[in-house]
Amino acid sequence: MRRDFVANVSHEIRTPLTVLSGFVETLQTIPLDESERKKYLDLMAVQASRMQSLVADLLTLSQLEGSLPPGMSERVSVKELMTQVASDALALSAVLGGHDAEQNEVVHDIVFDPAPAWVILGGRSELFSAMSNLVSNAVRYTPAGGSISVSVDPGADGSLCIDVRDTGAGIAAEHLPRLTERFYRVDRSRSRESGGTGLGLAIVKHVMQRHGGSLSITSELGHGSCFRLTFPANRWHINH
Repeated sequence: MRRDFVANVSHEIRTPLTVLSGFVETLQTIPLDESERKKYLDLMAVQASRMQSLVADLLTLSQLEGSLPPGMSERVSVKELMTQVASDALALSAVLGGHDAEQNEVVHDIVFDPAPAWVILGGRSELFSAMSNLVSNAVRYTPAGGSISVSVDPGADGSLCIDVRDTGAGIAAEHLPRLTERFYRVDRSRSRESGGTGLGLAIVKHVMQRHGGSLSITSELGHGSCFRLTFPANRWHINH
């Protein structure tokens, strides 16, 4: 597993590094006008951003695996968590549609159900990372005009369930058991286009395990997907 992990990391970093070094060499050796320079620098910024995202996700995974599980003392407002994730999702939808994120010109129908006054007992940054990864994935893999919905409901057994649903292309059944593996991709070229690192769902799985919960995935080709976070009864309560 360690050998495969190192090979995967090397593979993911090699591509943007190769592109970056090629552009640097071009800028150093070929006289370019200002528009050409800007084009190359913009492309270099994209590749640098890819590597930064990969390193950030690797550090997050390392911290999750090397630290004690979160205690019960920190109270994380579900409403505040949803508000922050929703804001980021709207901005990402606008950017993917070629618009300025600040103008909020979204290209998806993104709906967050009103969140009750509930709190989750755990790590705020970890919970935000898990929610953000699921929602940003839904936005990235749902075509423009599609919809993403996020709901929060108590389970029959006293658990708390957060569902992220999308109307994307869906995922074939044979891929579902492996989706949380590091760097596992259903469509490698599509993942690169969307800007994913291949580590998001692995991070979500680790966060949920650390909170005593679980991540479950249901999907059907052509009919979208649903990613469910389930927290045990002792990890949440109504905020009075």
